[in-house]
Amino acid sequence: MNSDFNIAVHALVYLSHKAQTLSSEALAENICTNPARVRKVLAALGKAGLVSTREGRPHGGYAIARPAGGITLKEVSLAMDACFVSTAWKSGDPNMTCLVASGMAGLMDEIYGRLDQQCKNTLGQITIRDLEERIFRPAPDKPAQEAAERNPV
Repeated sequence: MNSDFNIAVHALVYLSHKAQTLSSEALAENICTNPARVRKVLAALGKAGLVSTREGRPHGGYAIARPAGGITLKEVSLAMDACFVSTAWKSGDPNMTCLVASGMAGLMDEIYGRLDQQCKNTLGQITIRDLEERIFRPAPDKPAQEAAERNPV
Protein backbone atom coordinates (compact mmCIF):
# COMPACT_ATOMS: atom_id res chain seq x y z
CA MET A 1 0.00 0.00 0.00
CA ASN A 2 1.27 3.47 -0.80
CA SER A 3 0.37 6.68 1.02
CA ASP A 4 -2.40 7.78 -1.38
CA PHE A 5 -5.08 6.72 1.13
CA ASN A 6 -3.46 8.90 3.82
CA ILE A 7 -3.26 11.86 1.44
CA ALA A 8 -6.91 11.39 0.46
CA VAL A 9 -8.14 11.24 4.06
CA HIS A 10 -6.03 14.24 5.07
CA ALA A 11 -7.30 16.26 2.11
CA LEU A 12 -10.94 15.44 2.83
CA VAL A 13 -10.64 16.32 6.53
CA TYR A 14 -8.93 19.62 5.65
CA LEU A 15 -11.48 20.45 2.93
CA SER A 16 -14.29 19.75 5.38
CA HIS A 17 -12.65 21.88 8.07
CA LYS A 18 -12.01 24.84 5.76
CA ALA A 19 -15.44 24.55 4.06
CA GLN A 20 -14.21 26.25 0.90
CA THR A 21 -12.54 25.53 -2.42
CA LEU A 22 -8.78 25.07 -2.03
CA SER A 23 -6.02 24.84 -4.61
CA SER A 24 -3.78 21.81 -4.89
CA GLU A 25 -0.95 24.05 -3.65
CA ALA A 26 -2.85 24.95 -0.46
CA LEU A 27 -3.74 21.31 0.14
CA ALA A 28 -0.18 20.16 -0.56
CA GLU A 29 1.19 22.67 1.94
CA ASN A 30 -1.09 21.34 4.69
CA ILE A 31 -0.51 17.69 3.77
CA CYS A 32 3.26 18.22 3.39
CA THR A 33 3.57 16.77 -0.09
CA ASN A 34 3.74 18.17 -3.60
CA PRO A 35 0.78 19.60 -5.55
CA ALA A 36 1.12 17.09 -8.42
CA ARG A 37 0.64 14.22 -5.98
CA VAL A 38 -2.39 15.95 -4.48
CA ARG A 39 -3.91 16.43 -7.94
CA LYS A 40 -3.42 12.73 -8.74
CA VAL A 41 -5.11 11.64 -5.51
CA LEU A 42 -7.94 14.16 -5.80
CA ALA A 43 -8.61 13.08 -9.37
CA ALA A 44 -9.51 9.64 -8.00
CA LEU A 45 -11.64 11.22 -5.27
CA GLY A 46 -13.40 13.32 -7.91
CA LYS A 47 -14.14 10.26 -10.03
CA ALA A 48 -15.71 8.67 -6.92
CA GLY A 49 -17.84 11.77 -6.28
CA LEU A 50 -16.11 12.67 -3.01
CA VAL A 51 -14.66 16.00 -4.17
CA SER A 52 -15.73 18.51 -6.77
CA THR A 53 -13.38 20.59 -8.88
CA ARG A 54 -13.57 24.14 -10.06
CA GLU A 55 -11.41 25.41 -12.92
CA GLY A 56 -9.51 28.66 -13.08
CA ARG A 57 -7.62 31.08 -10.93
CA PRO A 58 -7.94 32.55 -8.40
CA HIS A 59 -10.98 30.60 -7.20
CA GLY A 60 -10.30 27.20 -8.76
CA GLY A 61 -9.46 24.07 -6.84
CA TYR A 62 -11.16 21.34 -4.87
CA ALA A 63 -14.07 21.19 -2.46
CA ILE A 64 -15.60 18.36 -0.51
CA ALA A 65 -18.60 17.16 -2.53
CA ARG A 66 -20.78 15.75 0.25
CA PRO A 67 -21.23 16.30 3.98
CA ALA A 68 -18.25 14.89 5.88
CA GLY A 69 -20.53 12.84 8.10
CA GLY A 70 -21.68 10.92 5.05
CA ILE A 71 -18.24 9.97 3.71
CA THR A 72 -16.76 6.83 5.23
CA LEU A 73 -13.12 5.85 5.15
CA LYS A 74 -14.23 2.69 3.35
CA GLU A 75 -15.50 4.85 0.48
CA VAL A 76 -12.15 6.64 0.42
CA SER A 77 -10.27 3.32 0.41
CA LEU A 78 -12.39 2.08 -2.50
CA ALA A 79 -11.82 5.31 -4.42
CA MET A 80 -8.08 4.93 -3.89
CA ASP A 81 -8.14 1.18 -4.62
CA ALA A 82 -6.30 0.72 -1.31
CA CYS A 83 -5.26 -2.71 -0.12
CA PHE A 84 -4.38 -2.83 3.58
CA VAL A 85 -3.30 -6.44 3.98
CA SER A 86 -1.26 -8.13 1.26
CA THR A 87 2.17 -9.44 0.46
CA ALA A 88 4.43 -8.86 -2.50
CA TRP A 89 6.18 -12.23 -2.14
CA LYS A 90 4.50 -15.63 -2.13
CA SER A 91 6.02 -18.88 -0.99
CA GLY A 92 5.89 -22.04 -3.03
CA ASP A 93 5.15 -22.49 -6.71
CA PRO A 94 1.74 -23.39 -8.16
CA ASN A 95 3.48 -25.60 -10.74
CA MET A 96 5.18 -27.86 -8.17
CA THR A 97 3.80 -31.34 -7.50
CA CYS A 98 3.94 -30.93 -3.73
CA LEU A 99 0.46 -29.92 -2.52
CA VAL A 100 1.90 -27.61 0.16
CA ALA A 101 4.22 -25.83 -2.27
CA SER A 102 1.56 -25.52 -4.96
CA GLY A 103 -1.30 -24.54 -2.63
CA MET A 104 0.20 -22.24 -0.01
CA ALA A 105 0.18 -19.00 -2.05
CA GLY A 106 -3.54 -19.34 -2.83
CA LEU A 107 -4.40 -20.05 0.80
CA MET A 108 -2.42 -17.05 2.00
CA ASP A 109 -4.03 -14.81 -0.63
CA GLU A 110 -7.44 -15.92 0.68
CA ILE A 111 -6.46 -15.09 4.27
CA TYR A 112 -5.03 -11.71 3.27
CA GLY A 113 -8.17 -10.95 1.27
CA ARG A 114 -10.38 -11.70 4.27
CA LEU A 115 -8.22 -9.55 6.55
CA ASP A 116 -8.29 -6.71 4.03
CA GLN A 117 -12.09 -6.92 3.88
CA GLN A 118 -12.28 -6.79 7.68
CA CYS A 119 -10.16 -3.62 7.59
CA LYS A 120 -12.51 -2.06 5.05
CA ASN A 121 -15.56 -3.07 7.08
CA THR A 122 -14.05 -1.29 10.10
CA LEU A 123 -13.34 1.77 7.94
CA GLY A 124 -17.00 1.74 6.92
CA GLN A 125 -17.83 2.77 10.49
CA ILE A 126 -15.57 5.85 10.51
CA THR A 127 -16.46 9.08 8.72
CA ILE A 128 -14.43 12.10 7.70
CA ARG A 129 -16.49 14.06 10.26
CA ASP A 130 -15.44 11.61 13.00
CA LEU A 131 -11.78 12.33 12.26
CA GLU A 132 -12.34 16.07 12.08
CA GLU A 133 -14.10 16.03 15.44
CA ARG A 134 -11.33 13.99 17.03
CA ILE A 135 -8.69 16.48 15.89
CA PHE A 136 -10.48 19.38 17.53
CA ARG A 137 -11.69 17.56 20.64
CA PRO A 138 -9.53 18.51 23.62
CA ALA A 139 -7.72 15.67 25.34
CA PRO A 140 -9.46 14.66 28.61
CA ASP A 141 -6.64 16.09 30.73
CA LYS A 142 -6.18 19.31 28.73
CA PRO A 143 -8.40 22.39 28.79
CA ALA A 144 -10.17 23.40 25.58
CA GLN A 145 -7.95 26.49 25.30
CA GLU A 146 -4.82 24.36 24.90
CA ALA A 147 -6.53 22.33 22.17
CA ALA A 148 -7.46 25.54 20.33
CA GLU A 149 -3.89 26.78 20.55
CA ARG A 150 -2.63 23.49 19.12
CA ASN A 151 -5.05 23.72 16.19
CA PRO A 152 -5.27 27.39 15.15
CA VAL A 153 -6.02 26.64 11.47
